[in-house]
Amino acid sequence: MTTNSVPPGNGRVVLVVGSGGREHAIAEAVSRSPRVTRLLVTPGNGGTPGERFRIASSDIQGTVDLAVREGVDIAIIGPEVALEAGVVDALQRAGVQAFGPTADLARIEASKSHARSLATRLGIPQPRHAVFAPGDEDAALEWVRGLGVPVVVKQSGLAGGKGVSLPDDEPSVVNAVRDALTHGEIVIEERLSGPEYSLIAFCDGRTARALPLAQDHKRAFDGDQGPNTGGMGAYAPANRSADVAALCRTFIEPIVADAVTNGTPYVGMLYAGLMWTEGGPRLLEWNCRFGDPEAQVLLSLLDTDLVDVIEACLAGALETVPIQLRTGSAVGVVVASAAYPGDSNATSSRSAVTLGDPQFGARIFHGATELFDGVLVANGGRVVTVVGTGADLAEARDHAYQAVSGIRLAGSRYRRDIAWQAPGLDVASYKAAGVDIEEGNRAVSLLKSSVASTTNSRVLRGVGSFGGAMDVSFLKEFEHPVLVASTDGVGTKVELAARLGRVRGTGIDIVNHCINDVLVQGARPLFFLDYVASSRLDAKRVAEIVEGMSDACRVSGCVILGGETAEMPGVYADGAFDIAGTLVGVVERADLLPRPTVSIGDVLIGLASNGPHTNGYSLLRRVFSWASLDQPYGRLDRSLADALLEPHRSYLPVLGPILRDPRLKALVHVTGGGLVENVPRVLPPGLDATIRVGSWPVPALFSLVAELTTMHPMELHRALNMGIGMVLVVARDDASVIRERLGEESWIIGELVSSKEHEPCVRLSGH
Repeated sequence: MTTNSVPPGNGRVVLVVGSGGREHAIAEAVSRSPRVTRLLVTPGNGGTPGERFRIASSDIQGTVDLAVREGVDIAIIGPEVALEAGVVDALQRAGVQAFGPTADLARIEASKSHARSLATRLGIPQPRHAVFAPGDEDAALEWVRGLGVPVVVKQSGLAGGKGVSLPDDEPSVVNAVRDALTHGEIVIEERLSGPEYSLIAFCDGRTARALPLAQDHKRAFDGDQGPNTGGMGAYAPANRSADVAALCRTFIEPIVADAVTNGTPYVGMLYAGLMWTEGGPRLLEWNCRFGDPEAQVLLSLLDTDLVDVIEACLAGALETVPIQLRTGSAVGVVVASAAYPGDSNATSSRSAVTLGDPQFGARIFHGATELFDGVLVANGGRVVTVVGTGADLAEARDHAYQAVSGIRLAGSRYRRDIAWQAPGLDVASYKAAGVDIEEGNRAVSLLKSSVASTTNSRVLRGVGSFGGAMDVSFLKEFEHPVLVASTDGVGTKVELAARLGRVRGTGIDIVNHCINDVLVQGARPLFFLDYVASSRLDAKRVAEIVEGMSDACRVSGCVILGGETAEMPGVYADGAFDIAGTLVGVVERADLLPRPTVSIGDVLIGLASNGPHTNGYSLLRRVFSWASLDQPYGRLDRSLADALLEPHRSYLPVLGPILRDPRLKALVHVTGGGLVENVPRVLPPGLDATIRVGSWPVPALFSLVAELTTMHPMELHRALNMGIGMVLVVARDDASVIRERLGEESWIIGELVSSKEHEPCVRLSGH
């Protein structure tokens, strides 16, 4: 006998019979009961708590002798083999209370043909089926052909969860039937389709109380591939929308009532394996005990003292004990030997097991483990079940797999997709998956009027069509028309806008950014296409963004020709959104900018920005992350939020009158990269630019950033526009005329010079 510690108690001596993960979970739950003085386990394994006796589960007389000798008050029987062999009958004859059905009642699992006959008699929903004995191969195959649908071939007797075959074609049906008949009687059933669940209930002979549904994973490999096993993992609760009480009335209570009628009350666990079909739940099988690994996850959620529940069952008083469950979920992952489910009794190749240090309350229930000279070793088969619990299924699953990652066992394997079906089981509509089509339609309805305000007679098809269509026959008036396109986004400015609930300006941002991008090539805008993406569609917010786009397009003579509003749950954080847009403009080829006349000595004329526009916001959000955005700072004459969210300026009104002036050589839109990175985009080889810092007034916001950071001026002018949003390149002699035509204040901020080896293309002076 070996002993693992059990807290001292004041009452019951309890014996747990069995050696798997199920029995470890039962023993662990019993060990927590303050009513238990001694816990005995037989034969147990390398991890079960209590006093361990090396008596096989199949040794009925040895088990009875142990129970009598040690004064056992309650024996809890785990494995179906012991139940079928009559261990409960033998214990009862010896005056020991045993939790589990008698041998006759255990036939509900031990004989699938008996179970099908019972279900038929009681009117319990089940698949079409037929029973065949050895020698009935021809009749069995004829029945399959007549059924005309895929089938499942099952050995009628106990097979450790592995006597099931799912043949895919006629040759495999023949082989499956032939092989199964060598083991005895078989049951052939129509193959149902749908998710499977385990409905497990406590029974006291008159009453049944079901636990939450669990879902087992029978196949050996990920993706529900490979041979059947005793179970590679489970989770609970599963299918929360199911009416568990109604399922219990349909699939469990009729058995309990029938047993009472026959004078043999069913006391123990009763497990109905169910499949959810299009026609409703159907019975796959009954088991006369706790499932394995379902027991491990369900008992991890049980808050009521298990001994109290079992004693109530034995007294026929289950209704007097409230069965309380912890909130949250549990996920169990089985770590198995490499050979499983093949030759699992690999005692000749025992391997040491290191279980690590499970975190977040994860539990490890031993199955095929042993202790040899104080060293824990794997003994083949399903070695351990790791159970994680959490506030929800995702957290429980994470905790389980984190604990699994700490286990060291040579050649072991486990499924990495336990609970893979769960996310889809709560999805009855696209909306449940996070995409609300109706809200999308509402957004389109709300934005249509603002989009319509930008339209003109050239628009043939717009919002709501598969694609926008525009009549461009007017381009025949051009000598050599060139289409210019720009696609861009608003960047991380959208995070600030979303956080403050001020999103209209971002619609203006994207349009004006794109207008400026085609403007610097001499083009005027024709049409705009938008893209708005979010984690969750908010029709009012989308409409507000598009209204901003419409405002910017309308004043610029640009049409919103179409767009896309995408709802993408899981891609964006909750409440986040993003914007992108494409704008197409047109220009005469002769007026395309930059002109080839850009040369040394040309001057750079700067036009003011009205804020950061759409660039540098990752820096700005970091710098002001702890500031009160509703307050002014430094020399700001308005709140920080107002300064940061000022919409991107369009330079079309000021530059429109001079776009075709041949004295205008080039334009630079100061976007991401600032003056340092954008001016070189219009310079021919051999030319650099010098820019005089201080030649224009730096707005208060940029001065504040310079004060708060330790950034070098070159880095500041690379990250932010620093108050200059557009640069004109003109000959020095033409500068005064061009500046006068602009009609607003401007500054000569630099000039073009010859390139110098090892010098940056843009050189800042005066800093």
